[in-house]
Amino acid sequence: MSTPRDPRPRNPRRRGTPDRTVKGTSPRENGGQGRPRGSVDPARTGTAAKGGRPRPRGKAVPSRRPPRGPVPPLRRRFRRSDPGPRIRIALALMGVVLLVFAGRLVQIQGIEAASYASAAAELRLSETEIPTTRGSITDADGRPFAMSVEVRTVFVDPYDVKADERDTIVTELSRRFDLPEEEVARKVDSDDSRYQVIAREVPLEEWKELDELDLQGVAAETAYKRVYPEETGAANLVGFVGTDGHGLEGLESVLEDTLAGDPGSRQVELGTGGTEIPMANGVAKEPVPGHDVRLTLDQDVQWRAQQALAQRAGELGADSGSVIVMRPTGEIVAMANYPTYDPDAIEESTPEQRANGALSAAFEPGSTNKVITAAAALEEDVVTPDTVYTVPDSIRRHGETFRDSHNHPTQRMTLNGIMATSSNVGTIKVAEDVGAEGLYEYLGKFGFGEPSGLGLPGENSGILTAPDEWWGTQLASISFGHGISVNAVQMASVYATVANDGVRVEPTVIAGSTDENGEFRPAPEPAKERVISEETARELRLMLEAVTGEHGTAQDARIPGYRVAGKTGTANRVDPDTGSYDTGGYTSTFVGMAPADDPELIVQVVLHNPKEQYYGGEAAAPVFTDVMSFALKTLQIPPTATEQPNIRLFE
Repeated sequence: MSTPRDPRPRNPRRRGTPDRTVKGTSPRENGGQGRPRGSVDPARTGTAAKGGRPRPRGKAVPSRRPPRGPVPPLRRRFRRSDPGPRIRIALALMGVVLLVFAGRLVQIQGIEAASYASAAAELRLSETEIPTTRGSITDADGRPFAMSVEVRTVFVDPYDVKADERDTIVTELSRRFDLPEEEVARKVDSDDSRYQVIAREVPLEEWKELDELDLQGVAAETAYKRVYPEETGAANLVGFVGTDGHGLEGLESVLEDTLAGDPGSRQVELGTGGTEIPMANGVAKEPVPGHDVRLTLDQDVQWRAQQALAQRAGELGADSGSVIVMRPTGEIVAMANYPTYDPDAIEESTPEQRANGALSAAFEPGSTNKVITAAAALEEDVVTPDTVYTVPDSIRRHGETFRDSHNHPTQRMTLNGIMATSSNVGTIKVAEDVGAEGLYEYLGKFGFGEPSGLGLPGENSGILTAPDEWWGTQLASISFGHGISVNAVQMASVYATVANDGVRVEPTVIAGSTDENGEFRPAPEPAKERVISEETARELRLMLEAVTGEHGTAQDARIPGYRVAGKTGTANRVDPDTGSYDTGGYTSTFVGMAPADDPELIVQVVLHNPKEQYYGGEAAAPVFTDVMSFALKTLQIPPTATEQPNIRLFE
């Protein structure tokens, strides 16, 4: 019986097939490192390399690792035995990287060199502001109401302070600027900043004295301080600036664009630790000074108006008041207010003290309004100055009784007499001849119910309602100045219109300003409008002159050597707290002009709630006389050369 054949392939070497030894592997040909020719590989015979047992013949032993497949061409290229391709690829990659770096360097150092240099410079440069001077506010003759003076901001650089001068600096700075030594020491020893402000608005002379001590680390910057000459009396009009140098109230605020100027700028280079290194030609922008503004005011007249008002208000215990001095052509010569404040000590003032009451306080004009009633009657040819009215001391209209200020028997008065004695009853009769529509028309023509034209903040334009809204007694009450309201500038403008031969010129307080070359440029001409004829204006002036005459209500308003025309006014005042007349007291006014034959000045006086005396002729007229007398002399207006004519007051 035959033995089954082993299906596994036989090892050909078992039949003595010669070993296909590669040439050079014998000990002689391979330095003794190969196997002897004809020797059998122990791995092929199954014999362990180190003492293993021989494998049984006729049995094939599977290989320990799977047979390798064909090696991919790319892997054959990267075998360790052949490094050439790898080196060539590495060199190519390095070349590409170097080309990228070279291109970037060309871009930075060649194409974009200027922009990168500029960016680098900006990291070292800092821009600081160069302060500029704010324009001055002056009177008509150039005397300042507000001006800027050069001062210093004193600071210390802790980094630059010498150790052996530290105590001296602390002592000196605290003594000179009246500061606690602990506060100064904290700033001198600070490591938060190299700019520690010690004092602001230091006068130039004080800084020079300190600078002479040559204390290292103590320095100063140029700054400007706004100052207001004392006792000019114009604080409520001029206003003030804030800590940043910008106008906050009054003309300082309204004229900000003209006064402020434009600060400059300077570039400095920052060294190690933030030290500023000035640069040659480092001024980036030159500072542009502000423009000066010239007012129509006269500083002397302004001062006297303020003093006279404050004195009289104090004597009578008035809550507030104002004085306006105006030329017939609308230029305001003085605008005084009570109470007032010190613009150099804003923190000590109240909003009420800072208010410009000449514009912000509206009041019932009382009998000073009678001039408009008379003007309407004359202009519409309803009456003449000699037209006679029967005037009792009281009259009833729509269930209400209207009285004159004093009891008198029924009299036959001309229009001249009605104005001279300030008769309410006579004025009501004249107004009824004019009619509501006619009276309303002339009130509007004289500027009631509209802003004065000054363009100042906080103005109260008053109240003037249309005739279709007037109730039964309102024509009567409006005719003598009740039931409507105005401010002091509006009322002064009415009398300026009469003084200017019937032409109303919009009030103004700005004469002009300087341009960039320092040359004066006048302000634009104000608006003008004829309200009444020249003849009517002349007749009204004669009526108003009679007010200061023998039978008039304002004999205290006379001024020796001058003919004076004017009108008293007394009106109930609304209490601002309760909205009632019962507790509001009175508003006392007087407004007049001089010389009456050729007017040069108008003075309007208003006292709100005087306690001791409240009739306009008693309370306000003395202020008029004081201010007008001073203004006539100060402005060198010659005395009147004509005599006051006799006018008929009674039949």
